[in-house]
Amino acid sequence: MSRHEKSIERIRRGHSDYAIRFDGLRNLLKHLGFVETISGSHHVFKKPGCGVINLQPAGHQAKGYQVRQVRNVLQAGNLI
Repeated sequence: MSRHEKSIERIRRGHSDYAIRFDGLRNLLKHLGFVETISGSHHVFKKPGCGVINLQPAGHQAKGYQVRQVRNVLQAGNLI
């Protein structure tokens, strides 16, 4: 199982939303074809046919509510 597959599985399960590393989430979104633009601490990810995802790091971790938003966008776009 690849690193990206493991990340997708952790996000899909939803048991550890507050334990997802920010860099890992960024890399996963880029791997799935999202284009990242950065403005200050805001990392905005866009992909045609999917919603816009706006992330800000909380130290080295992703914010739990933003991981839930990512899960909802990926499920709506049939990416996971």
